[in-house]
Amino acid sequence: MLDSTATEAITTVLAGLLLVIGALGVVLPVLPGSLLIILTLPVWAFLLGGTVPWVAAVIGVVLAIAGWSGSTVLTGRSLHRQQIPRGPILVGIAAAVVGLFLLPPLGLFIGFAAGLFGAEYIRRDRDWRAAGTASLRAMRAMGLGILLEFLLAGLAISAFLIGTLVYFVF
Repeated sequence: MLDSTATEAITTVLAGLLLVIGALGVVLPVLPGSLLIILTLPVWAFLLGGTVPWVAAVIGVVLAIAGWSGSTVLTGRSLHRQQIPRGPILVGIAAAVVGLFLLPPLGLFIGFAAGLFGAEYIRRDRDWRAAGTASLRAMRAMGLGILLEFLLAGLAISAFLIGTLVYFVF
């Protein structure tokens, strides 16, 4: 039978692995991303118990929620400002999923770019320049959103790491 310190250490390592998967999910949208971070931290704090894990978990959850919502708002506003409707974005996402299976993992990004460009090309009456400009702006907006979400996911994981250090060392 494992003692409580060993059980807590194993729980913390597993939580850390889930958090890394969550951070990867921010960049690779086929993984749950920020949601996994938001769910993992309170479960970890509950299993360890005590003030330090709960403080770290709450700070981490707040940061992950801020990143997730900030990314969504930033991307949505930028796409709205560029007058890019949901249709081409959804075509890009569908093409990204197909691309992921045809050419993993680069196919995700290549598929999204190709699908978005194709949809914009058709929507803009076969104007290559307008479709290219709109597609680049949409991809830049989504890239900035992903960057913001990834940055705040990293800060959430940092809160976990600091909480782990304080819990086990001090």
